Amino acid sequence: MSYAPWCPSCQQTDSEWETFAKNGETLQISVGKVDVIQEPGLSGRFFVTTLPAFFHAKDGIFRRYRGPGIYEDLQNYILEKKWQSVEPLTGWKSPASLTMSGMAGLFSISGKIWHLHNYFTVTLGIPAWCSYVFFVIATLVFGLFMGLVLVVISECFYVPLPRVSSERSEQDQRPEDVHRAEQLQDAEEEKDDSNEEENKDSLVDDEEEKEDLGDEDEVEEYEEEDNQSGIKDEERSDANDQEVLQEGSVSQKEREPDEAHSVDTQEVVEDSLRQRKSQHANKGP
Repeated sequence: MSYAPWCPSCQQTDSEWETFAKNGETLQISVGKVDVIQEPGLSGRFFVTTLPAFFHAKDGIFRRYRGPGIYEDLQNYILEKKWQSVEPLTGWKSPASLTMSGMAGLFSISGKIWHLHNYFTVTLGIPAWCSYVFFVIATLVFGLFMGLVLVVISECFYVPLPRVSSERSEQDQRPEDVHRAEQLQDAEEEKDDSNEEENKDSLVDDEEEKEDLGDEDEVEEYEEEDNQSGIKDEERSDANDQEVLQEGSVSQKEREPDEAHSVDTQEVVEDSLRQRKSQHANKGP
């Protein structure tokens, strides 16, 4: 049982606990009690938050008894083995765990501070506020000291990188930045080149269209000129034919006496007319 001398509930159950302890031999158990003021470490290890607190231990397994602190109830808890239905303290709640060990250390430190405060105020007769100021200053100094210790430990275990490696890392980072900048410039130049090529292609296409249109116009002009020249040639050939006919008729009148010679001239004229018509027919298309 965990108790404190100033606890009223502990004073009421003290007689019942004494009777239960006297019958411990017949029950084949060991019974004891702990003053949390004198043993703050044990109260921290079992994480005692209420008084009185009852604990049952068997084979290294701890269970907390939460029934009334009456002799009969305590005796039935052992005889009827009611402790088997109680969940044991396991995990971080176990008194043997690392968490409870740290809690025991904190409780023991707090108990020592409390005893020291009583020594200052009761034994030495120092005012309470002076004791509080002392503890505040001591806490600050202790915190600074622990911080210094942690810094020293970190410096001992932390191995800084040499300057050469840091400079190399910086140099490696710089070429990467330069390479990225060059890539961006190349991408921009490629975009500009592609835009210029597109503009050139569009200009070339426009010029080709214009040239095609100009060639079509020239072809039409040439065709019109050829048609006009053909018409003029036909007119000239018709005029020449008429002149030849007139000359032939004049020559026939002048040369009537010579009939053989006139027949020859007519044949010549007809041959010339046929040749010219064939020439015009070839030039016409």
